[in-house]
Formats: sequence, structure tokens, C-alpha cells
Amino acid sequence: MRLARCDGLFQAVSLNICSPPKPVRALLAQELYDNYPYSNPLTSLMANANSKTAIYAAIGANLAIAVSKFIAAGFTGSSAMLSEGIHSVVDTGNGLLLLHGIKKSQKAPDDKHPFGHGKELYFWSLIVAILIFSIGGGMSFYEGIAHIRHPQPLTDPTWNYVVLGMAAVFESIALYLALKQFNATRRRGQSFMKSLRESKDPSNFAVIFEDTAALLGLVVAALGVFLGHQLNNPYLDGAASLVIGLILSAIAIFLAYESKGLLIGEGADPEVLESLNKLIREDPAIMNARPPLTMHFGPNEIFVALDVNFQPELTAVEVEETVVKLEKRIRQEHPDVRRIFIEARALSSDRKPQTGPAASPQAT
Repeated sequence: MRLARCDGLFQAVSLNICSPPKPVRALLAQELYDNYPYSNPLTSLMANANSKTAIYAAIGANLAIAVSKFIAAGFTGSSAMLSEGIHSVVDTGNGLLLLHGIKKSQKAPDDKHPFGHGKELYFWSLIVAILIFSIGGGMSFYEGIAHIRHPQPLTDPTWNYVVLGMAAVFESIALYLALKQFNATRRRGQSFMKSLRESKDPSNFAVIFEDTAALLGLVVAALGVFLGHQLNNPYLDGAASLVIGLILSAIAIFLAYESKGLLIGEGADPEVLESLNKLIREDPAIMNARPPLTMHFGPNEIFVALDVNFQPELTAVEVEETVVKLEKRIRQEHPDVRRIFIEARALSSDRKPQTGPAASPQAT
């Protein structure tokens, strides 16, 4: 087994074995830990900064909106407005949880987590989905049913309209910033919905869906207040709360589904896999290879495992040079690929390792 350094990373090239022995795996993990700063490029920091900007905007908007909604609900007794106030409080807390997840995911690898803590963000996005469903959706259902069973007398709706209008402006600004940040990372030519489904960054799509749900909730609340007064029917206010609960529940289920897939381990996009296969096929030193195995350890952190057969006439030195060249090409094409494991099965036993000053990599 040989460990070769290149651009701050270590590749493992195994000789005629299916997996490296435990001491070598521990050594590889320690090398990744010791060289973590090299595998955390500036592009990842910029992406996190952009994600935080959208989240900060959403937190500020939701906090201001929540206060105004509760004030309006206190003056008017509107069930829909109270549900919207609860919704805004939940969204504020969710933004704080996403910020916490981003911070935790940036921790350096350690002995217990040699591949880092990137999946922390996926865990906290799952918690966000649970809170939206249980608190946001649950409280909206409760308030809606309570007001249908015991309707409140209708009062002047002016406060409701003023607050709903202000909330719509704030939420629209927050959604605009989230969409702007998301579109900056979207691949050219890819549809918006496909990009959203394939996104590996919950700090992006969670904010987009929360803000979208908020705007839909505002429309429903406004319709509930308006129709309730026009038809002199207080039950419509409670019905609006139920609809808001359904919207929040649907958003929570979708967010939980996406977070679950990322948490248990999603591979890279098909375009990335096809590009990796192309790079391998184009290398004349490689005879054949199995399909690449990939996994996202974070929004901008992909692990790649390659099982390749080199041309039998290559020497051990030439194989090592091919590995270094292949790793460089992969990183140039896909900066999000941070860790690469290359297993070489076709190395002949009579190949002699290089001797002299160039044979600097560690060997075990």
C-alpha cells in the first residue's frame, strides 16, 4: 500500500487487495485529518457565506413579521393571523438551527469523524422539517379547529391587512435573496425544479421552501380574513388556519424526505459520474475501471472511490504518476471532490517501486 500526496490530498493505491488493512485505514484517516485545511478551498467558504446571507435575511424578516402578526392577532382575534405568527416564530427558529448546522458542519475532522462533520447540516435540516411539521403545522391545525368549534366575533380587519401587506414585502425580499443565491450555484441549462430536487445544500432549498410557504400562508390568511368579513362568516378564519397547516405539513414532509436522503448518503449527480467515467476512459494508462462510487459528505464535499485496472506493462512508478495525474484532472473538473481513494487491482507482483529521491511518499 502506498499513500501519495498531491494538492493537499492523499490517494491510497492498494496492491492486489480488495480493501486496505485496518492500520492503513487508520493512517489514511489521520492523514486526511492532519491535512484538512488543504481540502477546504475558498469556494466552499464563499458558498457558506452566501448561504448565511440568505438565512440572516430570512431570520430578520421572520422575527419582525412574527411580532407584527401577534400584535394584529391580539387586536383582531384572528385565528389565521395567530397561525401565521406561530409560523413566523418557527421559521425564525429554523433559521437559527440552519446557522448552527452550518457552523457544526465546518468543524475539522477528528479521530472519531475522519471525514469531517459535513453531514451535521443534513441532520439539522431534518430537525427543521420536524419542527415545521409538529409546531408550525400542528399549532395551525389546533388553532383552526378551535376557532371553528368556537368562532370569534368579527372585528375591524384593518390591522390584519396592514400586517399582511408588510409581511408580504419582507418575505418577498427574503425569498428574492434566497433565489438569487440559489441561481448563482445552478448549473447552466438546468431547469429550476431539477436543480432544486438535486440540490445537496439544505441551507438553500430549506430557506426557499420556507419563504414560499410563508407567502402562500399570507395569501391564505388574507383570503380568510377578507372572505370572512365579506360573507360575515367567522368559520372561514378557522378554515384558513387549517389550510395554512396543510401547506406547512406538505413543506415539512418534502424537506424531511430530502434531508433523509442526504443524511443516509447520496451520491454525486449523474453529470458528475459521467464526467468521472470520461476522465478514466480518456487515460491511456488505464485498461478499465468499475463505476465510480461517490458520496456527499456536505453540500460542497464529495468523496470518490475508484477501482481501476492499469495497463499491465506499466511500472509501479508509472502507475503512481498516473494516479497523481488522474487526481489532478478530477479536482480541476470538479473542485467539490475533496477526497479520492484509488484502488489498483492490476499491479503485477514483479513491478519494482521507484528508488531514489523521488520515492518520497509513505509506504506501509
